[in-house]
Amino acid sequence: MEQKKNFKIVSNKKTRVILPNMFTLIGVCIGLSSIKFAFDGNFTLSVIAIIVAAIIDGLDGRIARLIQGTSKVGKELDSLTDVISFGVAPAFIMYFWKLNELGRVGWLICLIYVICVALRLARFNVNSGQEPSWRDNFFEGVPSPSGGVIVLMPLIYSLSDIQIFNLNYDLLVPILFVVVSILLISKVPTYALKKISVPRNMTIFLLLGVVLYFGLLLIYTFNAIVISGLIYFIMIPISYIHFNNLNKKFKDQDFSNEEHEDIL
Repeated sequence: MEQKKNFKIVSNKKTRVILPNMFTLIGVCIGLSSIKFAFDGNFTLSVIAIIVAAIIDGLDGRIARLIQGTSKVGKELDSLTDVISFGVAPAFIMYFWKLNELGRVGWLICLIYVICVALRLARFNVNSGQEPSWRDNFFEGVPSPSGGVIVLMPLIYSLSDIQIFNLNYDLLVPILFVVVSILLISKVPTYALKKISVPRNMTIFLLLGVVLYFGLLLIYTFNAIVISGLIYFIMIPISYIHFNNLNKKFKDQDFSNEEHEDIL
């Protein structure tokens, strides 16, 4: 009797690693291309390239976990990609757009920002090997993809149709760079959104919301990004308060367990 063969789309570990790493390398190519677009004065394409790189950065890790293709090489490659796409590229884009008017000070601000991105990713790699806990739902400081998009916000705002305020970009851009640099290396807890538990009956609404958001990104690209950035800024103090409440709750539980522990 002929035996049935079990066919698999991806047969072994080495093959499964290739797909997420390909996504990561595509992301770094797009991030580097954004610098070229900015150098040519095409800031619209440069911003879009960074947004696409951020989307790819959010997908490659999830794809790797989904197909069980995670690897140490992929982890380090992802961090190096983040330094380029969300550290070096946004710094160059904003330097070509506005910071070059500040001369040496503008270049110094760019250097400080890129260094903070590198330090933030180095700390993340060191801390990511710890045992799973409720703290995994929070990042220490602002993640580099979010930081890369936030420093582009003045440029994105200028490209959007939301012209409510007359902003002084000469003052706003360097201040925003410094603030984001501090947030990157700080220990301010921000939502990681890694472990979202969605009830089965709410899955259809989640999918509808995701499709609606990406539809808005396609139709009202810069307007949607500006509003998303404002929401993210509002979420930072909320995540800080939420983290402290959870931290106090778990500390109280640990203290209560220690009180009832038998000492021989």
